[in-house]
Amino acid sequence: MKDVASAAGVALKTVSRVVNGEPGVHPATANRVRAAIDRLGYSRNESARVLRRGRTATVGLVIEDVGDPFYAGLGRAVETVATAHGHLLLSGSSSEDPARERELVLTFCARRVDGLIVVPAGRDHSYLRPELDAGTPAVFADRPPGPGLDVDTVLADNAGGAALATRHLLAHGHTRIAFLGDDPAIFTAARRLHGYRTALGSLYDERLVWMGTPSPEPVRAALDHMLALDRPPTALFTGNGRLTVTALRALAGRRLALVGFDDFELSDLLRPAVTVIAQDPARMGRVAAELLFRRLSGDTGPAQNPILPVSLIPRGSGEISP
Repeated sequence: MKDVASAAGVALKTVSRVVNGEPGVHPATANRVRAAIDRLGYSRNESARVLRRGRTATVGLVIEDVGDPFYAGLGRAVETVATAHGHLLLSGSSSEDPARERELVLTFCARRVDGLIVVPAGRDHSYLRPELDAGTPAVFADRPPGPGLDVDTVLADNAGGAALATRHLLAHGHTRIAFLGDDPAIFTAARRLHGYRTALGSLYDERLVWMGTPSPEPVRAALDHMLALDRPPTALFTGNGRLTVTALRALAGRRLALVGFDDFELSDLLRPAVTVIAQDPARMGRVAAELLFRRLSGDTGPAQNPILPVSLIPRGSGEISP
């Protein structure tokens, strides 16, 4: 910057004002400074600039699995917003392990990220309290934080979406509707079970419910058991995209109406195409990131808790009659 000032014949402060877009510089002088910058190939040291402001221009994102299409879409949206604010995104996968979640969060904090977006794996986030008290803002997405943490949280309407799926199957004449869900300890899985059960009312039968890790063998065994009942299910509601795909493989052509929670790639190309409850992971990531940068800009208002709507996309599999 000193070389630019010397070449343009101006004070160092004048160069600083031009580089940072500050007012108070005569247009002819500003043009002379820019010409010297171009001639000398000067570029601003962003790292030094943000560190002088007490920032590192980085944000941390902790998700369940970077390979999961839902979280990939969420993460990409966060990155887009972060980039627009001049920030670099650091991300890691917790693999549904609370210890790994804590390790990632504290590692990002040790690297002095300006803020955090967390899809939690556990329910105890007391470890985050010192970081929040020190001024590092955090936003939770997809699932809420544990008790005692009042921070911005962006959720989807999990229970409402599950009820919508179940009512759709009921409207097509099904009264024996099975549910395959993820581990019930996971917030989203528990809320989807709640919506399904509420919509069924007195038709609820716990023998038609299975919840666990969406692996092929347990899912196949659960479906075989349900289909062998004296009154087997005629329809199936699956609690996430991985369970939908696993169930389709396990059914191997057996006729069952199906609605899945979460859209997935090529779902519209199957025969019949798969009816889904669609979330918008990009919107969730965008809203979470915008809330975070609002806090970084100085917003100290009450915690925000937006619940994003979901939608039913009928494609054929959920419209099969019993």
